[in-house]
Amino acid sequence: MTFQTSEPHANRLLAMLTRSDFLDMSPLMTTISLDQGVVIHRPGDEVEQVWFPQEGMVSLLAVMADGRAVETATVGHEGVVGGMAGLGLHKALTRAVVQLPLVASRISAAAFREVVRSHESIRNLIVQANDALLGQVQITAACNALHPIEARLARWILQSSDRTRGDEIPLTQELLSQMLGVTRGSVSEVASKLQAAGFIRYIRGNIQIIDRPGLERATCECYFAIRAASTLQG
Repeated sequence: MTFQTSEPHANRLLAMLTRSDFLDMSPLMTTISLDQGVVIHRPGDEVEQVWFPQEGMVSLLAVMADGRAVETATVGHEGVVGGMAGLGLHKALTRAVVQLPLVASRISAAAFREVVRSHESIRNLIVQANDALLGQVQITAACNALHPIEARLARWILQSSDRTRGDEIPLTQELLSQMLGVTRGSVSEVASKLQAAGFIRYIRGNIQIIDRPGLERATCECYFAIRAASTLQG
């Protein structure tokens, strides 16, 4: 974990705050950098920190009793991780793991509750963000159940690209298999198909999008639905 120069307005939620609300909240925030793979919280943990990503992406995973896990949602610069802790003591239902190297504004849950208590506009924004996240969870659950791995992998690559604002994504087969709930062999096979089609270039540890329109054709409608659900209106 390292401390970074703060650019909180890179987060869409923080950018939507009024100047007055932001000035009340900003002294309570610290900008932190976390490496890929860092776990922010686990199921059952009391959420003690609230994170507003500026760069990178956090994956939320449902974890089974036998240790298997599957991604239910992702959060990037459009959202917040642990935001519902602003409305009261809150225990995590998912494992939150840094999927793409993260730069985020962090505030303690206790301090955030005080801010939310005295700023109705911030409370409303957090409720709105949670509604958007719930919409994403519902769409992702349907996608995981109904759509083939190739379409789901294309969706995941496109979502990751949206969060990095670029065409190169640092990802490993192991992380991808955990996110999609499939074997590493399945990830390799499907990624090879997308590469053979000319949509991506896949080198161990890195994916580069070569043909974005082609990749969008290879994905399912869930990518576009999730993108719409994650676009908060100010």
